[in-house]
Amino acid sequence: MPTVSILADNAVAGSRPKGLTAEWGFAAAIDGLLFDAGQTGVAADNAATLGVGPFETIVLSHGHYDHTTALPAFLDDATELYCHPAAFEAKYHDEEPIGMPYDRDWLAATVDVTTHSDPIEVAPGIHALGEIPREYPDSRTGTHIVDGERVDDPVWDDQSLVVETDDGIALVVGCCHAGLRNTVSYANDIFAESVTTVVGGTHLRSNDPAEIEPIVEWLAGRIERIAPTHCTGRLARRTLADAFDEDFLRVGAGSQIDL
Repeated sequence: MPTVSILADNAVAGSRPKGLTAEWGFAAAIDGLLFDAGQTGVAADNAATLGVGPFETIVLSHGHYDHTTALPAFLDDATELYCHPAAFEAKYHDEEPIGMPYDRDWLAATVDVTTHSDPIEVAPGIHALGEIPREYPDSRTGTHIVDGERVDDPVWDDQSLVVETDDGIALVVGCCHAGLRNTVSYANDIFAESVTTVVGGTHLRSNDPAEIEPIVEWLAGRIERIAPTHCTGRLARRTLADAFDEDFLRVGAGSQIDL
């Protein structure tokens, strides 16, 4: 049975094991694969505390600093890294850079880099979705440069992991800028089994019930359980908890979830 270990998140799951720390960012391990790296090195320290790793394969959900800056802590053991080509582009919040602080050539000197926009199997039974079609509204963040001009960034590089399980598909999402409805729909379209579990950052940060409630209602009619992390606001957490009841999992750094 695959297991997701949350290595970096905004909060720690509990008081045990001792020594876990939190940060603004996300990283998770799915058995021997690393999905994102977090921001400051917390993920590597928590991995050692939990006794998971080392990781030969790394997959990036997208190219924001809070998911990629701590990559060097894992590169000595890694042999391959997967991401969307746009993960390397410059990204901004106002004038502040928020993109990945490493270019492809620098990473390729240490690890084999594979860029992809289509789904790809990155480990047995684990697939990176690549670029996700946008039927529903997405969660755009910051700006990027197109034809020399700064424009809103749809974060085309946002991707999630599909993990095959005995009970259907589990989705592990980093920030889900593509939108949860788009991501679940795309996974359902291209795989024989349906999504039953979602773990990770949802980017449901709005304080407006009119924005959050339709998404939660849509999810509750399609998946069985959810474990939100990172960029999930208080309203979304409360609404998800009400909708999913005992199938809402309260998790944080240090949580280990059997899929």
